[in-house]
Amino acid sequence: MSAVTGGEDPLWVARNGDPVAAVARLASAGGFDDYVVYERPGEWTFAGGTRGAIELDSDSLRVRWDRQDRVSAWSGLPARALDDALSSLPVDGQSVYGWIGFEFCAYHLRSAARLQAPTKLARLLVPHIEVRVTESGARIDGGDDATRARVRELLLTPTVDPPPATGAVDVRTDPTSYRDRVAKAVEEIRCGAYQKVIISREITVPFAVDLPATYVRGRTHNSPARSFLLRLGGLAATGFSPELVGAVDAAGLVTTEPLAGTRAFGRGADLDLLARTQLETDPKEITEHAVSVRASFADVASIAEPGSPCVSDFMSVRQRGSVQHLASTVQGRLARGRTNWEALEALFPSVTVSGVPKAVAVDAIFRLDEAARGLYSGAVVRVSHRRSLEAALVLRAVYAENGRTWLRAGAGVIAQSSPDREFEETCEKFASIAPYLVPARE
Repeated sequence: MSAVTGGEDPLWVARNGDPVAAVARLASAGGFDDYVVYERPGEWTFAGGTRGAIELDSDSLRVRWDRQDRVSAWSGLPARALDDALSSLPVDGQSVYGWIGFEFCAYHLRSAARLQAPTKLARLLVPHIEVRVTESGARIDGGDDATRARVRELLLTPTVDPPPATGAVDVRTDPTSYRDRVAKAVEEIRCGAYQKVIISREITVPFAVDLPATYVRGRTHNSPARSFLLRLGGLAATGFSPELVGAVDAAGLVTTEPLAGTRAFGRGADLDLLARTQLETDPKEITEHAVSVRASFADVASIAEPGSPCVSDFMSVRQRGSVQHLASTVQGRLARGRTNWEALEALFPSVTVSGVPKAVAVDAIFRLDEAARGLYSGAVVRVSHRRSLEAALVLRAVYAENGRTWLRAGAGVIAQSSPDREFEETCEKFASIAPYLVPARE
């Protein structure tokens, strides 16, 4: 575990209880303007308060350290801008957390002209305090004495059940003519414009949502690769990530986990088995997955040592809440002279949420999708004190900003796609989050 400077030695808190409830309690207590909760296998991290921050927009770069802001123009690629900005901060071995929006990809995929200024591209947080919680205890790093004492008290507070998820959202409404947009994509694919594209749709939630309580409710019913809860840069969200966009460990191993091919899950053993059989034998789903794995392999190969890329797991079935997916894992060794941020740039956005070829598919998304995606299909990122980097794909999430709350889901479209089936797939994905929305108390 990494130490956060600016505080005393790490403070250990022996505790029992649900780590999800513990980090949600820290988030809902109200003592931190900005925070990120990030789940990795067996460990939940709460990163709260702002010691430093990086805000990257399409027209400016703002770097904050100890309440001093430096605003400048930037040029080139956003991954390099973030890397340089982060390197300029005296983070002293801290881990950094934040998010990257889908539009981050527009520059290296030659679609920057499609962006409206100003567009938020990324937000990174160097936390004032970092709390890592497991089932057996917690470690508190950083923070002043008063903050550490308050966090300790919250960690030791007995867990109570969150309020019920009484909010109702009709996920079958189609105000954005989703089926028509899918049909247009199928037409373009059959004309040879591209092979695959992910078309998404957005649903407005007609009430304010208690995001920490929703996180607790939803995590009970989901089996994510990663999960998150955040309020950062004016945007709040919680969700249950089905895959890693990419990860680069301290030894330089690059990993990405493409998912493609979906069926419903959680309807009972017999129906789940039937859906799995359909998933593993449907030519459309198999084709979609194979195309995605090939594209992911090429992405890894573009930044890896020659001969190192490999498919370490191919076409397994992984359950993710209300759906099950065909899933593979592609890995490679980061090439000498390449950086972790360059690796993320090559993998971003995930082929799972973009398409093939990626650049053409992303341009189609800017044309055919509705409003700007923002955090949807972007990533929640963690850069460790060892400079390893991990980016969890943002899907199965609820978002809130400027008094508005919404959901968003998409489906992969290929030549064999049916608009009705792709619409149904988005409904299946909404079921991972929509039933667990807890209305905010007035």
